Amino acid sequence: IGVRLVGSEMCIRDSNNTIKVTYTLKQGKKTVATRNTTLKKNDKVITGLKKNWKVEEAKGFITSIDGRKENQKKSIYWTYTVNGKKVNKLANQQTLKNNDKVQFTLDKAE
Repeated sequence: IGVRLVGSEMCIRDSNNTIKVTYTLKQGKKTVATRNTTLKKNDKVITGLKKNWKVEEAKGFITSIDGRKENQKKSIYWTYTVNGKKVNKLANQQTLKNNDKVQFTLDKAE
C-alpha cells in the first residue's frame, strides 16, 4: 500500500509540473497540422515544436518545420503567435503556460 501511495503522490506532483499546449501549423491560411502536447511547466515554445515535428533553425530562427522551408528570396518566413498574439521573442526564449495555443504560420512577411 505504501508503494502505491508514493506512486500516486508522484503522479500528482508530476501533473502539477506539466502543462498542455496546442500547436497548429499553417501554410498561408491553410491549417496543415494540429497537435495537443504535454510539456513541462516553463518549457519554451521550441520544445513542443521539436517534440511534434522535425525542426531546423538558424540563430534561434525557425527555418523549416516538417520539411516546410522558408524562402528568403520570396520573403516567406515562419512566424508564430501565442494565444492569437504576435510574440517578439525567439521560439527558444518564449515560455509557455498551461492551455496556451501556439500557431506557426509559413507565409509572406508583412
